[in-house]
Amino acid sequence: MKFAQHLSAHITPEWRKQYINYEEMKVMLRLARESFPDGDPAFEGKIQQFEDDFFKYCNQELKKINTFFQEKLAEATRKHCSLQGELQYVKGLQAKQGKSRIPLPTFRPPGRKIGELKLAFSEFYLSLVILQNYQDLNFTGFRKILKKHDKMLKTEIGAKWREERVDTAQFYVDKSIDSLLADTETIYTEELESGDRQRAMKRLRVPPLGQVKPQEWTTFKVGLFFGAFIVLFIIVVLAGLWRRETISWNIFFRLYRGPFWIVLFVFFIAGNVSGWRRNGVNHVLIFELDPRSSLTDQHLFELAGLFGVLWCLSVLCFLYADILTVPPYVNPLMLIVIMIAFLFNPSRTFLHGARFWLLRVMGRMCIAPFAFVNFADFWIADQLNSLTRALADLHYLFCFYGTLNGNWYYQEENSKCLQELWWTRLLVLCLPAWFRLAQCLRRYKDSKEAFPHLANGLKYATSFGVVISSTLYGLYPNGYYYKEVDSSSSIRTLAGNLNKTALAQLINERIHSDQRSLSSIDEIEKLDNPFFISWLACLFISSLYAFIWDVKIDWGLFDSKTGENTLLREEIVYGSCWIYYAGPDSFQPQIKRLMIMLPSHGQYTTAL
Repeated sequence: MKFAQHLSAHITPEWRKQYINYEEMKVMLRLARESFPDGDPAFEGKIQQFEDDFFKYCNQELKKINTFFQEKLAEATRKHCSLQGELQYVKGLQAKQGKSRIPLPTFRPPGRKIGELKLAFSEFYLSLVILQNYQDLNFTGFRKILKKHDKMLKTEIGAKWREERVDTAQFYVDKSIDSLLADTETIYTEELESGDRQRAMKRLRVPPLGQVKPQEWTTFKVGLFFGAFIVLFIIVVLAGLWRRETISWNIFFRLYRGPFWIVLFVFFIAGNVSGWRRNGVNHVLIFELDPRSSLTDQHLFELAGLFGVLWCLSVLCFLYADILTVPPYVNPLMLIVIMIAFLFNPSRTFLHGARFWLLRVMGRMCIAPFAFVNFADFWIADQLNSLTRALADLHYLFCFYGTLNGNWYYQEENSKCLQELWWTRLLVLCLPAWFRLAQCLRRYKDSKEAFPHLANGLKYATSFGVVISSTLYGLYPNGYYYKEVDSSSSIRTLAGNLNKTALAQLINERIHSDQRSLSSIDEIEKLDNPFFISWLACLFISSLYAFIWDVKIDWGLFDSKTGENTLLREEIVYGSCWIYYAGPDSFQPQIKRLMIMLPSHGQYTTAL
């Protein structure tokens, strides 16, 4: 891997501007080499001017790095003293409480504090490793760019400048970070782990940042599970075509579609992590994950493949339940039970660290706006807004089994889940938007900035109008219908209490002179139905608001002050601008929202 890619993959994102500008210095050298051919009579004068400009720029970079390092080192020193003071305070309390007891051979803080102290020291140790990584990357950057300088211009000035300036720079010669790391290890071992250094280092040690090496066993499992999933999925499709006459497909899709969306979601998250890693986006630091237990893209692909295989096996058991002599409706329930058991498994197995990180984030998301909002919190809530279809299907699944009449072999369409319990479905569909709205309100409370937080919250608030009007139109597809038929009689009916057939019969019985088809009734219903009109209006406003926000704020398109990144933001992560120009494709989620929230008579938003 070239150093430019290595640097991009290992930097701390929020410190991006504080690292050596290696790419800019490479461009300067390349342009100089192209502009000053060896046979140019004015070569000496031009190269001298370039040397002056180049090393002036190097000086500026070196000063920037030294200043930033000193600031971060001072912060680390103060944090170290603060943690030591807190530990001594707790130790003093323990000593006072234990005066009348037999002295303990080693100090152990009270149970209420020990977890907090361990976490604080572990996070501090990680911050020291990151700062040490900052030292190494910048020194390596200077060494490589100056070596490239000497090679391209056939000189040794760069090596001499490095010996005089970089090798003596404070960010390189200062070894305070090493001392703080060693001191933290000693304190953690002696005071928090009762002298067990092996256990202490297992908690403290951080793997090399950004260096994710493929694990052979994990790679094998990814290939195994995905190969099995592809084969089984083809079998599922063929089996479905073969037995299509014996299955109640409406119930089948509602029971299995939710879990399938979750499997597909995990697969796409794995793809995201893989893309981030390849483009130097350090998601571990952005999401404040523990590098010791964070999942790689391979782990996520493995998880998606495993549950994809389980989903296919469950579907096949459902389709061939009569041959297997197993009640068909046991299979979807067992699948969802396995998925829930995996997530809430309390033992330290099966990706314990990642699972409980997700549960903690979702817990903070659910109690918003009463908890401080981190980046991971609103990112997860945003993902939940993309899983509205899955939430609606999971609502039906739980309602279906909660109202099951005891017959596990045959079921008809459950009208109770689709009609009588409409308010619970409405609540479930509103939850994702509420979580983000509550988080935006909390961010406004903490920052006092109306923009972007209140404006962003308004975007999610518009979803409530879409869901409510969609639900009302599903409940009352004919609205409040009034139409003069002739001069001697009129029909005034609350069509929400009549279905289409009953409405047509009523018209035909009373008015023989005016025969209407159901299709013409539908046209009148939609034009006269206030719920249909309000749904269209709310959907248009919500989709347009979300699209403009995504394109302008989230994607950063149409900014005229971005220099070479035409119509993009000033700094971009991905190398190709076309990735960002494809941002208008973010209107696809708005089309999906229309599909999800499309009213269906009597079944509220059960469209594709």
